[in-house]
Amino acid sequence: MTHNWFASLPNFITIGRLVLTPAAIILIVERQWTAAFLLFAVAGLSDALDGWLARTYHLQSELGAILDPIADKALIVSMYVTLAIVDALPAWLAIMVVFRDVMITGAVSLSWLMGRPMKVHPHFSSKATTAAQLVFAGVILAAQAYGVHIPLLNVTLIVAVAALTVASACVYLWLWVQHMRL
Repeated sequence: MTHNWFASLPNFITIGRLVLTPAAIILIVERQWTAAFLLFAVAGLSDALDGWLARTYHLQSELGAILDPIADKALIVSMYVTLAIVDALPAWLAIMVVFRDVMITGAVSLSWLMGRPMKVHPHFSSKATTAAQLVFAGVILAAQAYGVHIPLLNVTLIVAVAALTVASACVYLWLWVQHMRL
């Protein structure tokens, strides 16, 4: 039986993003900003590419539905924590990003433990939050790599990331409470 490698391509790309994440973190810790930015850019673009391939060519899979958000969370949470540790972005923002993801993961896990499994479908607020978080991390890395600091852009992105993170957390908390009331 031959396996159609193309059908698995989105999953391979997602796994690649998981593999790139620790490499990008090491580069940040070592202050190799240009390499970290380029690796992060590849990882961020891979998120768009695997989703586009899966949707365009109907290659969605159960594995991909699980792996993709894990890869997204691993990349974003790792980047925000590491960038906060090296004082490249505000620690409070990293805490907010991590807390949101822990809250969502904890709520879904709790619903499963209570015998009330909850299917989580990406909400628009979550997609917007992920996009803003990725853009801001990219801007921070680019600023470090190329020495281009635009304070107004940073403040705008900090506000956008914080607002979207809170809004998205509230949406998922509301959906979880509604699910658990049934």
